[in-house]
Amino acid sequence: MTVDDYLIARFGLLMSITDLADLLGRSPDGIRVSLYSDTEVSRKLKPTMVKVGRRVYFRTLQVKDALSLDS
Repeated sequence: MTVDDYLIARFGLLMSITDLADLLGRSPDGIRVSLYSDTEVSRKLKPTMVKVGRRVYFRTLQVKDALSLDS
């Protein structure tokens, strides 16, 4: 099973902030704060964001690429 297969099976094609926090081992509020500050992680994750109505999701495969989870 590849990293792609695992992440899609666990989270689906779109991840919520709660899913991203679970993957990174942080709280959802900590993820929100770090996304709106100017850090390296926020610059990598912002292009993966998708708004659906008022909710914010992250494209799972782009998160994997942004965080270099293959290695």
